[in-house]
Amino acid sequence: MSAISDTGTRRDTTFTFTIDGVEIRAQPGQTIMEAADDAGIYIPRLCDHEGLRHQGSCRVCTVKVGGRSVSACTQPANPGTNVESETPYLTKLRRDLVEMLFHEGNHLCPMCEASGNCELQAMAYRLDMTNPTKFPYLEPNRDLDASHPDIALDTNRCISCGRCIRASMDVDGKGLFGYVGRGIKRRVAVNGMDLAHTDAAVTDHAISAEVCPVGCIIRKREGFRIPIGEREFDKGLIGHEIEEKANA
Repeated sequence: MSAISDTGTRRDTTFTFTIDGVEIRAQPGQTIMEAADDAGIYIPRLCDHEGLRHQGSCRVCTVKVGGRSVSACTQPANPGTNVESETPYLTKLRRDLVEMLFHEGNHLCPMCEASGNCELQAMAYRLDMTNPTKFPYLEPNRDLDASHPDIALDTNRCISCGRCIRASMDVDGKGLFGYVGRGIKRRVAVNGMDLAHTDAAVTDHAISAEVCPVGCIIRKREGFRIPIGEREFDKGLIGHEIEEKANA
């Protein structure tokens, strides 16, 4: 991005900062994550999604800036900043956060129609978290809402990322989803008695396959349509498409 000065000459407004010692260029107003993505450096994330406003709730994108922990999806990039991302401490933090998400819900990957397309599952593989035993399983008893003719909502798999809430509010203009409960009991609910009593449509952006990172929002009659080996994360680790930019 460049600007025109009062004298009519072009003035470069970009600046540089470093991530794990690698100097990258950023645009004014970019977050650390946005600049990193442009540079082909992947910072893990679950609640952040392209096209939605940043929220910074999952904390999987936590990085260190000047010794302080911040969320890369909300923290603005600043000139000369030294950012730490891939360190043993941060990798362990991210692994623990992802493991807690598995333990506080009911994620039965072998029988889930989102397996292979699930960002939570893919993040566990990326962080080498294949045998979660650190925390007790809470095994909550959550309802499945299959009342809508085209959509089902299985909150057993919800990780409270808020992506469906932001997509419905900001893109669809409906406000279909929202949180109920607090703390460990927080879950996503709909603005009606059930899905059938809302204006939810299978064409809503909030219902699209890429918005929900897990198998919480289900489009009926589409499960398991993609064979094993051809699903999104069968092709590479989560974030590989961003990292490939660095080698392009």
